Amino acid sequence: MSNPIDDDAPEVLSGIRVLDCSIAMAGPFAAQRLGDLGADVIKVEPTTGEWQRHAAAGGATGNRINVSFLSLNRNKRSIAVDLKSLEGKDIIYDLVKTSDVFLQNYRPGVAARLGVDYETIKAINPGIIYVSISGYGEDGPYRNRPGQDLLLQAMSGAMLSAGRHGEPPAAAGQYLVDAVTASTAFEGVLAALFHRERTGEGQLVSVNMLDAITTLQMQELSVFTVGKVPQTRGAQPHAHVYIRAPYGTFSTSDGFIALAMPDLHLLGDVIGEPSFLGMDSETDSWTSRDEIFEKTAARLITRTSAEWLELLSAVGIWAGPVYDYQDLIDDEQIAHNGTFIEYEHPTEGLVKTPGFPYRLSATPPRIHRGAPVAGEHTLEILTELGMAETRAAELIDAGVVAEDGPVSAGQSPVSTVGRGSA
Repeated sequence: MSNPIDDDAPEVLSGIRVLDCSIAMAGPFAAQRLGDLGADVIKVEPTTGEWQRHAAAGGATGNRINVSFLSLNRNKRSIAVDLKSLEGKDIIYDLVKTSDVFLQNYRPGVAARLGVDYETIKAINPGIIYVSISGYGEDGPYRNRPGQDLLLQAMSGAMLSAGRHGEPPAAAGQYLVDAVTASTAFEGVLAALFHRERTGEGQLVSVNMLDAITTLQMQELSVFTVGKVPQTRGAQPHAHVYIRAPYGTFSTSDGFIALAMPDLHLLGDVIGEPSFLGMDSETDSWTSRDEIFEKTAARLITRTSAEWLELLSAVGIWAGPVYDYQDLIDDEQIAHNGTFIEYEHPTEGLVKTPGFPYRLSATPPRIHRGAPVAGEHTLEILTELGMAETRAAELIDAGVVAEDGPVSAGQSPVSTVGRGSA
């Protein structure tokens, strides 16, 4: 499953403070990655809590924190503050003075109205790395369009790289654009921190969802722009228009398997399709794509997935199982890798969740705390700024900040933590 974390191990981003003013997925996910590497991530959210706290994906709620928020906000402290108030702005400005990264994904123009745009933040702390995430870019004709994952998938062209001609395009089975945008922002922060380490210079890091999903298709779009190959879907549901047949998922007698670019002669011999023996894999697999798909599908439906996988793998044909989430979790390689981690959350109980996508031998990522309740660390953070408890109490009474308080006095936020093996 997962190995205990050595709490004495160094962390690569220890001493780096991140102000995470983002909402939903892309920004919070990027900030969580920074927290996993040891950064002190302070989640700045409204006094009513961040939007994602009130929007449960799949209807998966929780005791006090829904699963959506829980999955994207570990290793953070929460301060709940009204940024529209002068007192609230002053608190954030004080935090900016001691921060290294400021991350936001407001709609274009909102940061300026709130007084937390790059120029304002830079004037307070010239060395800060300011990350701005938008849907389509900070300016341009689409700047005010909603940056929503499905809409960006549709616009990116990616949906028409798979499936049948004439049928509605299918979206990815995950929040693909949000995820790749988060990874892009994470990458940008690390590059900017490295530059600052060399020069002492902060900078603006601009990331937009449209460019993130477009550049992810580096190979496909180059095939179109340089190779001049049109993006043409066929009559059968091929998994990718730029990869030769058969390529996709096929029904078996008891489930599905995935099959990728086999040599037609080998495949024909294994599945008993004599017409493949006279075909050329590099030419006929393009010109007869639909025919090859249909004949492959007709043969594969006759045996079980396990039977076909054994036969195909024996001759070196690329084939594999089609998993659901339970199959994935139960897989022996996933277990060996320690891909999932478990920890005890003070309000949500045992949390089993994907861990870290990288291994660092000297500075391993780890979990210090699960996702906070809204304002759980407000008093703690205000105290660090040197504010007297009486003044903090006044701000709470005035609604400038909100404070939930610790879950239980003296209780560690995370009592059992694990990570994948290096």
